[in-house]
Amino acid sequence: MTLTDMHVKLRQAAPADLPTVLDLLTRCGLHTASVELEAGTYWIAELDGVPGGCIGLEHGQGVSLIRSTAVVPEARGQGLGRALVRSALTHASLRGDRTVFLFSSEAGDYWTRFGFGPSSAAEIAGALPDVPQVKSGLSRGWIDEELVWRLDLPQPEVTQG
Repeated sequence: MTLTDMHVKLRQAAPADLPTVLDLLTRCGLHTASVELEAGTYWIAELDGVPGGCIGLEHGQGVSLIRSTAVVPEARGQGLGRALVRSALTHASLRGDRTVFLFSSEAGDYWTRFGFGPSSAAEIAGALPDVPQVKSGLSRGWIDEELVWRLDLPQPEVTQG
């Protein structure tokens, strides 16, 4: 069965969904140490009612951080990740964010398709010092070893009336 034959639903994760998000991340070989659903907005993608992917967005002032982007191996390559990313970027835009950051050492080519370009650990630490993933990177010392990506979101035109 392919993804096109399945019912796909994206839904916002509730605090009770933490075990589901952690399971999805673990199944995809991603870190789970600083995942805090209350610190941002997370979504779960369900395929025929079964969780198949997730994404998180940690919020700052006018800026957010995409994190915990995962799609289970059997559902990859069919657009589920793209749908999750677009949901997160739309939410960031609706929040009024000017910029979205993320860490990715292995999937840079994927993120450039959405318009992300290289940034720096210093820039993300300055823009989002209080979000769990950045705090973890600073306190555990891994932040300078990660590749940081940045996307500047289009801003609505302000008209004088």
